[in-house]
Amino acid sequence: MKGLKSISLVICVIFLAASLAACSPSGTGDNKENEVKVWKFAHIRPAGSVSDLDFQAFAKDVENRSNGSLKLEIYPASQLGDYTVVQERVSIGDIHMQVAPVGTNLDKSFGITSAPYLVENWNQARKVYASDSKLNTAMAEILDKNGMKLIAVYPLYFGGIALVKEPKEPGNADVPKNIKIRVPPIKSFEKTAEALGYIATPLPFAETFTAMQTGIVEGAIGAGAEGYYSNFKDLVKWYLPLNDHFEMWYMYVNKEEFNKLSPEQQKALLDAAKAMEEKRFRDAEQQEKEFEGKLAAEGIKIVEFTDAELAAFAKKTREQVWPLVKGDYGEKLFESIVKEIQ
Repeated sequence: MKGLKSISLVICVIFLAASLAACSPSGTGDNKENEVKVWKFAHIRPAGSVSDLDFQAFAKDVENRSNGSLKLEIYPASQLGDYTVVQERVSIGDIHMQVAPVGTNLDKSFGITSAPYLVENWNQARKVYASDSKLNTAMAEILDKNGMKLIAVYPLYFGGIALVKEPKEPGNADVPKNIKIRVPPIKSFEKTAEALGYIATPLPFAETFTAMQTGIVEGAIGAGAEGYYSNFKDLVKWYLPLNDHFEMWYMYVNKEEFNKLSPEQQKALLDAAKAMEEKRFRDAEQQEKEFEGKLAAEGIKIVEFTDAELAAFAKKTREQVWPLVKGDYGEKLFESIVKEIQ
């Protein structure tokens, strides 16, 4: 009898331990919703910039909506690497999420998001770059194939060229400027810079400040007023608002990590992302004008172009660059979007 009692006692202890483990917040499976997740969230703007403040507010919103069970640890200013490298790291789950331009290193089709002179004004941009548009539906599908889930878009501005020296006849694209400028390592930017009269030097965004500071390049294309103000206002002397591309960033997460979240955490993340996106579409156009003013306040010369000059830039670039890049984008998709605008 004594032996039976000892066996019974052991069985009871084992059962009790198993029950406590199943109820523990650190357990897995059915208690996934009780786990506190901490995600690495990367972006390219300096700490304290307008975009960084937006992302801080977004992270706080996610934490509030998830009742503290999902926290985002923000890494600004390309701390985790150039955005193209981080994009690859998100795709394999090494980093949880990023908001940035989409680089063509994983798929050349991503280049369509910054196609030169694809849209001409904010009304067109709101239509073409809406989260449920034909363009962004295609981008979501390509991200998905690369292990990432698109959760929001983040519009910024129309792009231009920033220079450390005065250009020759800035309103005439047919005049060679003999100025070497940084371009993103994307074919469309390289060919656009050349069409506009500049010497293109492909460089990662994270290396641009040092390259301008040391004279490797004398300017840059690939950003707009806010981007140049936030990153290069101490170097830039001239800003040319050419409207060469529309700057749209994409907020994406690793798909497997997203699927590990509880339904409540997923909803919190998606709802906060949607709220940020809607606010950003309301604010972006006005901020574009504000940051041109901030550049001017720093003593930077803002070149004002006539409508005819802007139309000439667009015409030359479309004629010379579009035939070279639309095959990379997927000719059928590109033509359908152009037709939709026209």
